[in-house]
Amino acid sequence: MKQVLYRPAASFLVPLSLMQFSSSLLENAVNEFSKLPGIGKKTALRLVLHLLKEDAEDVQHFSEVMSRMRTEIRFCQRCHNVADADICSICANSMRKQDVICVVENIRDVIALESTQQFSGTYHVLGGVISPLDGVGPNQLNIETLVNRVHKEETLEVIFALSPTIQGDTTIYYIQKKLPEGTRVTTIARGIAFGGELEYADEMTLARSLQNRLPVDSYVSSR
Repeated sequence: MKQVLYRPAASFLVPLSLMQFSSSLLENAVNEFSKLPGIGKKTALRLVLHLLKEDAEDVQHFSEVMSRMRTEIRFCQRCHNVADADICSICANSMRKQDVICVVENIRDVIALESTQQFSGTYHVLGGVISPLDGVGPNQLNIETLVNRVHKEETLEVIFALSPTIQGDTTIYYIQKKLPEGTRVTTIARGIAFGGELEYADEMTLARSLQNRLPVDSYVSSR
C-alpha cells in the first residue's frame, strides 16, 4: 500500500500589501496612517478600524485637534521650543532660572529633561547637531540665536545636553568658541548607566566614566 503524505492546507494569511480593500476610503486612511514613523500597515489598519468604531463626534474632534496642532502651533522666538504663543511657557515662567540655559538637540530632549523635574532653568533647541557628512552645517542650526541670547541676557551658565557622539562633541566645541568669555560652560555627566554591565560599555564611555568619577560617599548618598 502506497503511503500518502499529509500536506497541510495553504495558509490563508495574505500580506496586507496584497490585501484588497472593499472601500477606497478605508484604504486611503490606512495608507496615510502608515506614513507615520513606526506605524506599519497592520498597525495602521488596526487604528483605522478603531476609529470606525468610535462615535463620529469623537473622530471629528480628533481630526480637529490634529489640524489645529499643525496649523496653529508656534515655535518660541527665544528658545525655539514648541509654543502656543510667541514665547513658550517655560521661557515665560518667572519661577525658572532665566540666566541658566540648557542646550539640546531637539524638542524631544526638552520633554525628556522636563520629565525628570530636576532642571529649573530654560532651554535652547538647536534643531540638530553639526554633521558635515549629513550636510548639516552651523548655519542650518539655531546657533547664532543662542550666542546672541547669551550676550544680551547676561547668561551665567550654558549646559550642553547633547548626545555623546562625535557630532555632538563637535557642536559643543564650535559653540563654546563663540560664547563670550566668562560664561560658565558645562555638560551633563557621561558614564556607565545605572544597571549597565561594564563589559558591554565602549572605550569612550569607560574613559569618560573614569574622568568623571565621584567620591563614593556622594555617589551612595545620591541614590
